[in-house]
Amino acid sequence: MDVILQIFTLTILWSTIRQATPLILASLGGIFAERSGVINIALEGIMLTGAFASIYGMHLTGSPWIGLLFAIIVGILIACIHAVVTVIFKTNQVVSGTAINIFASGLTVFLLEIIWKVSGTSPRIGRLPTWTVGPLSFNPIVYIAFIMVPVVWFILYRTPWGLRIRAVGEHPQAADTVGINVNRIRFICVLISGAFAGLAGAHLSIGELGIFQKEMTAGRGFIALAAMIFGKWNPIGAFLASLLFAFAQAVSISGVQIPFIPRELINTIPYVITIIVLASFVGRAHAPKAIGKPYDKSER
Repeated sequence: MDVILQIFTLTILWSTIRQATPLILASLGGIFAERSGVINIALEGIMLTGAFASIYGMHLTGSPWIGLLFAIIVGILIACIHAVVTVIFKTNQVVSGTAINIFASGLTVFLLEIIWKVSGTSPRIGRLPTWTVGPLSFNPIVYIAFIMVPVVWFILYRTPWGLRIRAVGEHPQAADTVGINVNRIRFICVLISGAFAGLAGAHLSIGELGIFQKEMTAGRGFIALAAMIFGKWNPIGAFLASLLFAFAQAVSISGVQIPFIPRELINTIPYVITIIVLASFVGRAHAPKAIGKPYDKSER
């Protein structure tokens, strides 16, 4: 009972909201890409470069809002690489995403050395302001993440463009026959996923810490993919899954002591839950039918 009281506290609730923010944003971005038929496991790398870009933008200008803009732009640019390689040149989407993740890891470490002459952590640059709304007090990205959930749901399920996205991901040949430009839709959706992931990365740096740390995404891009799959490529489902994973993260960093369980094992809870969820639900979740399959109009 004492352990339960320690876990379900306001402190852990607020921490859950903060931890959920990058997962929500990245999973929403993943939904755009994968609903259109493009696998985007590059979310981790895009988040990392977005986190770096936001700090660097604020370093250059002194404005956290410019830093936020930098994160979104860089996220779109990195996603553009993935879109060009997979949509235009039709290469393997998983290989492309993996290459981007590796590239982002090396690039950010290199730029830390070049710009600040450090190898692990940037100087403290600054953070976004905190907005207080009633009992809530968070940086603006938190509110953006929660607002975007119903917005993305509405776009996907209540607008003609959302119908086109889903059609392209389910049956691109049929979509093409009614005049939908399949590759254009896919290209745009991958860019949108980059914008969301870049914003998610900015939350980690200028949103929370005010610094950039080497590998600070710590696998959150992959956890966001798990949330997307667990949520069955639906914004509401991904949102709820993100809260579940974030709650596990909040508990793991809270210092709560669970009897007979070593502290080191408690720290692995978010990743253990991710593995369990993927092992249990991947087979039951029905991905868009054309996901991972490049579309060639000439083969229609």
